[in-house]
Amino acid sequence: MSLKQVRVTGGNRAGRWSGRVATALIGTTAATLTLVGPAGAAPLWPGGPELPSIQEVFPGLGGQVPTAPPAPVVAPFSAPSVNPTNGETVGVAQPIIIRFNEPISDRAAAERAISITTSPAVGGHFYWASDRQVRWRPFEFWPAHTQVTVAAGDTHSSFTIGDAQITVADDNTKTVTVTRNGEVVRTMPTSFGKPGHETPNGTYIVGERFRDMYMDSSTYGVPVDSPEGYRTYVEYATRISNSGIFVHAAPWSEWAQGNTNVSHGCLNVSTEDGKWFFENAQKGDPVIVQNTDGGVLNGWDGLGDWNL
Repeated sequence: MSLKQVRVTGGNRAGRWSGRVATALIGTTAATLTLVGPAGAAPLWPGGPELPSIQEVFPGLGGQVPTAPPAPVVAPFSAPSVNPTNGETVGVAQPIIIRFNEPISDRAAAERAISITTSPAVGGHFYWASDRQVRWRPFEFWPAHTQVTVAAGDTHSSFTIGDAQITVADDNTKTVTVTRNGEVVRTMPTSFGKPGHETPNGTYIVGERFRDMYMDSSTYGVPVDSPEGYRTYVEYATRISNSGIFVHAAPWSEWAQGNTNVSHGCLNVSTEDGKWFFENAQKGDPVIVQNTDGGVLNGWDGLGDWNL
């Protein structure tokens, strides 16, 4: 019976075979010790008295030699929070955000204790927002429908990347164009930030959404009763920056949408378009603003990761 046949058969024969190998090796060793005598004696093995390897004696074993499993990586942190959470579906620009309960002194050790598994394989990198928060994002937007699993110490999250919905807001044309998996699904006239309040360029990330809300200039230091102050009720507000930029319905500026910039930095659209965007945008979708005079969105805005 060949070695391959013996190994495939099952536990009993394999056990008898391994016992025979051990017996053969012990017998060979004993014979060698017996035969190595006076200096003039012929060596048992051609070239010298050294014992051959087990692979040389039994070629069927191949080159595989059992090794000890690697020691598990011990996480230098307690169970952190992971965003996206388990079961979420997010857009192709969504970063992975890991928040720790304690400050991390050895960032390299923390990174080694974090496993990010994707299907298909996706390359990316870590970057630290503080000693309590590390982020990871792919080098390019996620491929649509990627499956992602994050293991960070005792915290695990498995989530899905949804459709590749990408929005481009161009100040040259004053339009917002939405594509889904490469196909244009919506074009909307818009009004960007007026002079002195220009909308920054860059790649934004869709965050939270509000069916309605009050926008208040005092939240960023401009009193409501000042010449540039306001407290305005708005509908269908989709946040794209933590600095206060939204895509939202602005029926009062429909006359300007598509031709004139009159907002305080937000992307003003009609109520119909604002409602559509609110209902169709998902957390993590990218919104790319281009050709404005507003500089570039701060990469550490919290939704500006792609500008780092």
